[in-house]
Amino acid sequence: MTAIALRIESDQFDDAFFEAIDAQITKAPQLLLDAPLVLDFSKVPEFADSAALADLVAKLRTRNMLVFGVQNTTSPQLEAADGLGLIPVRIGRDGPAPEAKPARKSKVDRLLPPDNKVITKPVRSGQLVVAERGDLTVIGPVSSGAELVAAGNIHVYGPLRGRAMAGCHGDETGRIFCRALHAELLAVAGLYRTSESIEDELRGQAVQIFLKDERLCVEALG
Repeated sequence: MTAIALRIESDQFDDAFFEAIDAQITKAPQLLLDAPLVLDFSKVPEFADSAALADLVAKLRTRNMLVFGVQNTTSPQLEAADGLGLIPVRIGRDGPAPEAKPARKSKVDRLLPPDNKVITKPVRSGQLVVAERGDLTVIGPVSSGAELVAAGNIHVYGPLRGRAMAGCHGDETGRIFCRALHAELLAVAGLYRTSESIEDELRGQAVQIFLKDERLCVEALG
C-alpha cells in the first residue's frame, strides 16, 4: 500500500470541502480510513497560510486520515508544512521525483549546532515529536498514531508502532533504529514505506532503516 495523494484545488476549506471528504470516506472507508495521506499543492501555488494548513491537517486527522507529507510545494508551502512536522515526499514509494526545495537558511541558521532531543517517556497516539536540527531518541514505546520527525537519525529503544521520518530536511544519510518494528510508516529524506510493504520476517524485530541506491531498506540488527 502506498500513500494516497489529496490534491488541494482551493484555499477555501469550508463545510462543503469537508462534506465532500466525508462523502468519500463513507463511499470507500477501507481505502481512506487509517491511510497514509500526502497533500498535493500543485493546483494552489499561491496558498501559504500556515494557520489554515494546520487547521486542515488537524481536521483530516480527526477523520482518521494519517497526514504525514506534502508534494508539489512552493518554498513558503514547504516552510509551513515543515512547521507541522510534515515532510516533502517523492512521488512513488521508492522512486525519486522533482520536489520544491525549502528556502535557503541564513548563514546563522547553517552555523547553529545540532540540537539533539531525548524523550524518556512513552510517545502516545496523536503526539508529534520533532528534532528540528538533530537526532531524536525515544527511550520507551511509540504508540500507533504517534509521529517522530528528525533532521538526523531516529532511535527508538522500545517498540515502534507509529510513524517515523528521519532526514526530514533531505539528509539521505539519516537512519531509523528501533528494537521492535511495528511501524505504520517509515521515511528517510522523503522516501517512504508503509506497513504493508515491510517483510513479515522483519516485523517485531530490531532493525535499522536507511537509503541505499535510492531505495528505502529495512535490515535486521544483530
